[in-house]
Amino acid sequence: TTSRLIERDCAPPRACQAATMKLNIAHPATGHMKVIDVDDEKKLRAFFDKRMGAEIDGGVLGPDFEGFIFRISGGNDKQGFPMMQGVMSHRRVRLLLTKDSACYRPRRKGERKRKSVRGCIVGPDLAVLNLVVVKQGPSELPGLTDNPVPRRLGPKRASKIRKLFNLTKDDDVRKFVVAREFKNKKGKDVRKRPAIQRLVTPVVLQRKRRRAVLKKVQQEKVKAEAAEYARVHAAFNRERRASRRSSRRSSKKE
Repeated sequence: TTSRLIERDCAPPRACQAATMKLNIAHPATGHMKVIDVDDEKKLRAFFDKRMGAEIDGGVLGPDFEGFIFRISGGNDKQGFPMMQGVMSHRRVRLLLTKDSACYRPRRKGERKRKSVRGCIVGPDLAVLNLVVVKQGPSELPGLTDNPVPRRLGPKRASKIRKLFNLTKDDDVRKFVVAREFKNKKGKDVRKRPAIQRLVTPVVLQRKRRRAVLKKVQQEKVKAEAAEYARVHAAFNRERRASRRSSRRSSKKE
């Protein structure tokens, strides 16, 4: 019994144990993602007490990351609960979440649910911390900054296609849609092109003019019906007043 008590007293508490954390670094420019394990508490101390959205110099992780700037985009604690932006705490809290809340997807219309989420302040209890490269340094990192992954799909919206190819309003957007070629299950070569969204065509303009005309006709119809109702209502009130006067005169004569 004495040995067990001595072992318990000598065991380091959770807060005093060496902090280990996985850094999930994403580089949007290349489409790569890299996970590194950090055991050095001196390196992790630079991230502590920082909030989601804060930018940190990558030099704190070592000379390989010199010149990089990272932005904290989220993370998970050791039990898997995600960090939520706007929760000013370094621990876990239970919140009543709705459809507009992060970290929650309702299954039914109007559904709300009380769920546990981690605050947005970084602490030693996190198991994974998500970082995004905001600025790249002079040195290349294998698996992160080299060999950019080509985009599998091109833009679908008309305005974004014009922005990508620097087109004017007179250019035909349909000729610049990025097509994708692949082989289907039967081994045939297939070429797919996405349907352009928000494309202004003569048919779209015609339907817009038709809606405007129908709206104007409806407004005129409502005005005419209101004027007719006012005329009938005024005539009804005149007849009603005249009948009341006649009834009063007849009662006085009697």
